[in-house]
Amino acid sequence: MKHVLDLERWPMDALNGVPGRALVARCRDELQDTGMFSLPGLIRREALRTCVTEVAHLFDTAAFTHARDHNIYFDDEIEGLEAGHPALRRFTTVNRTICGDQIPASTIERVYEWQPLIDFLAAAMDKPRLYPMADPLGRLNVMAYREGERLNWHFDRAEFTITVLLQAPLGGGGFQYRSGLRSDNDPNYDGVARLLAGDDERVRTLPLAPGTLNVFKGKNTAHRVTPVEGDNARIIAVFSYYETADVIFSDTERLGFYGRTAPVGAEA
Repeated sequence: MKHVLDLERWPMDALNGVPGRALVARCRDELQDTGMFSLPGLIRREALRTCVTEVAHLFDTAAFTHARDHNIYFDDEIEGLEAGHPALRRFTTVNRTICGDQIPASTIERVYEWQPLIDFLAAAMDKPRLYPMADPLGRLNVMAYREGERLNWHFDRAEFTITVLLQAPLGGGGFQYRSGLRSDNDPNYDGVARLLAGDDERVRTLPLAPGTLNVFKGKNTAHRVTPVEGDNARIIAVFSYYETADVIFSDTERLGFYGRTAPVGAEA
């Protein structure tokens, strides 16, 4: 894996050593202080080109175009909010998604399944253990945002979100976030409404270079990707791990996220 990942800079394969322990401590501190941490250049430049080459052609032939009108919760009925509340303002999201079952044995899948990475992420997030998701569609997604496409404001369902940027666009495609907008005990609907109205000075834009691993508390951090500009698509991999084994999506979730319920080859 050393030819794919820069393990000299980011020694996640040696967590018992002094540099490995220091890396974990740094990432834990940043999660506590800012709600996220990033490892720029984790995937090496040549490996990045391979990652993009292995998936790029599928966006024209086999990707699911996810075009959705939604609110920040991805849920039309929120307890305690009446229809028309400004926290339920609606937006549009458009991207193209490739699932893990479409890219078996690819470079990015090998990174996703690499046990030292999983062990590092568990340590950095202060979890006893993490497991790769058992769902062949949901475990690993690679998403492309082309010119004019975007991912609009939302909260994630999972406590943490783990991404790797594979290709940056020529313009736009900025990752914007607002850490700690809500908590498990306080939904802060008025604060959500101010964010959606563009009246929140704590919104930040994170410049991500290709090859960067980013981990953030997506459940209570509102975030979006601004519209992409130019011919270069924004291509990003999303890794899903869980604290319990054998997690899979329901057929309803698969259909909504990916436009199908069965893995490639299983329909027959």
